[in-house]
Amino acid sequence: MTTKITVDRPGMLTTVQDYPGRTGYWQVGVPPSGPMDDLSFRLGNAALGNAEGAPGLESVMAGPALRFTDATRVCVTGAPATVRVDGTVVPQWRPVTVPAGGVLDVGALVGPGLRVYVLVQGGLDIPEFLGSAATFTLGRFGGHEGRTLAEGDVLVVGESATGPVAPVPAEHVPALTTRWEIAVTEGPHGAPEFFTRTDIDTIYATEYEVHFNSDRTGVRLIGPKPRWARPDGGEAGLHPSNIHDNAYSVGALDFTGDTPILLGPDGPSLGGFVCPVTVVAADRWKLGQLAPGHRVRFVPVRAEHAASRRALGVARRAGLALVVSPGGDGDDGVLARRDGDTAVTYRRSGDDNVLVEYGDMTLDLALRARVHALHQRLDAERPAGLLELTPGIRSLQVKVDPDVLPVPTLLDLLAEAEGQLPASDELVVPSRRVRLPLSWDDPATREAIQRYVHGVRADAPWCPWNIEFIRRMNGLGSVDDVFDTVFAADYMVLGLGDVYLGAPVATPLDPRHRLVTTKYNPARTWTPENAVGIGGAYLCIYGMEGPGGYQFVGRTTQVWNHRHPQPAGPFEAGTPWLLRFFDRISWYPVEPEELLDLRADLAAGRGGGVEIVDGTFSLAEHERFLVDHAASIDAFRQVQSVAFAAERARWEAGGA
Repeated sequence: MTTKITVDRPGMLTTVQDYPGRTGYWQVGVPPSGPMDDLSFRLGNAALGNAEGAPGLESVMAGPALRFTDATRVCVTGAPATVRVDGTVVPQWRPVTVPAGGVLDVGALVGPGLRVYVLVQGGLDIPEFLGSAATFTLGRFGGHEGRTLAEGDVLVVGESATGPVAPVPAEHVPALTTRWEIAVTEGPHGAPEFFTRTDIDTIYATEYEVHFNSDRTGVRLIGPKPRWARPDGGEAGLHPSNIHDNAYSVGALDFTGDTPILLGPDGPSLGGFVCPVTVVAADRWKLGQLAPGHRVRFVPVRAEHAASRRALGVARRAGLALVVSPGGDGDDGVLARRDGDTAVTYRRSGDDNVLVEYGDMTLDLALRARVHALHQRLDAERPAGLLELTPGIRSLQVKVDPDVLPVPTLLDLLAEAEGQLPASDELVVPSRRVRLPLSWDDPATREAIQRYVHGVRADAPWCPWNIEFIRRMNGLGSVDDVFDTVFAADYMVLGLGDVYLGAPVATPLDPRHRLVTTKYNPARTWTPENAVGIGGAYLCIYGMEGPGGYQFVGRTTQVWNHRHPQPAGPFEAGTPWLLRFFDRISWYPVEPEELLDLRADLAAGRGGGVEIVDGTFSLAEHERFLVDHAASIDAFRQVQSVAFAAERARWEAGGA
């Protein structure tokens, strides 16, 4: 007999999640999602005899009221709340039975914390999307119709659990508080390259406050502004927080400009901001219980002393409110360096990621070729314990299960691979020409700028018009020159998932088309889906609505197939992302109304104005092009450099 659950009251932001979530798609901008407090979620499943990752419910601040057709065991965990079965108060952290026709009512929170979890014996029977039942509401997929629960929704209970049923031992219950200590490791971006020593000391000494504008994508913090170890990010942008895009770790402390944000399980996989420290995997559950007004202090620990995320009991150390540590690794997050024709830096990004970074901090396609060669080699070998490979502009992030593939062993494998990679100039890769419509200075992007002005920062130098700001920063004569440059360029896709869901980070192959800007500081809280922007020397198409920082030039058609798994126009069967690494994007202009028609066309499964032609790209041929046009490229860069310096001086004079 199938047991069904009817939602009498949905609670707040209640979603279906599973653990470890949607893995294997970080390189194309699909976050893992899953429970933000994985520990409470997994402990509840274990108490019911379920597999620890079986689908269950996560709510924020107040839980749901659920009516069951048949007698069912449940376990409510996470932040303290008043839990009732048919009006009778029942305990959290232990299995209880809801009778046939009975109602489980999880009320508002009554103590510290932010999220409460409802686990059901047998789990929830939810269709998987890309291998997981976890809900990613921003992407509108997973869970129950890709959204939070609503009154009247009906869920189905899965097959019976097979494990033993027992209360969660008191010593296993995580300690919740309003003043948190969180264990972090150094890196990937420390002192003295990016931050001053004083900045790093300040990060450890500060008790940050949790900002109200926080969610599953990231927890914003209120704290002191860094002094910074450099004046700007060069080609990556005007602010010293700007870097050439690289992969992020969940739990990274990401400085988007001067604003620190702890990246959550729905956060971006790729971006162009520095991260001085990263929460260890075993402590990331705490991000799910950080509520507005809570205080947070970061405690450096040695990576080798971090608890295992696999642990659910006392070995997890979650029952302790304090982090006991004699100090961090003391290496500024740099695990090793390798000299040679192309220098390599191995950076720690939490206790479960290594960021392999090539060459100097510059935009050089030869470095991206090196990244590609390492990516291909590791992907072919796939040693046990390797979980994800995510390329950036000049880096490759390697995510591992450190219990299976310890980081020291990984470093040995990386060093061995490095000595056997082919020369970068031998790179010849498939490279499609992808022609897309672009509505220049689209009304949707204008609206986003106005929202920013009224809700975030009214005095930003890129407001009220991003395109004029781009003109000024690059020393162009008019905004028409910005238009001509963008439409003349071929943008090569160097990364995917820059702002979620197959969103490309791309740069013009011809350096004379590389318009350089800075990113918003602080970032926008809203960006329209498929807005097109420039940040540093890079262009991005936003895969979905969400936050963002690139300077707008317009809007295009969809780069993610929301009809997946059904085929839709130019999307390949089984692949919801449109673009591939090394595609070359070019634009043709359309009016805003025409773009809306093309977007509707693509949403209906037709072409949507997208034109794709197969081809190849040779790095050697590209480098010959650069030599042949070196004089005019240098002249363009000189004008651009003068304008860039003038803009920075204007900021300093204005106190920005």
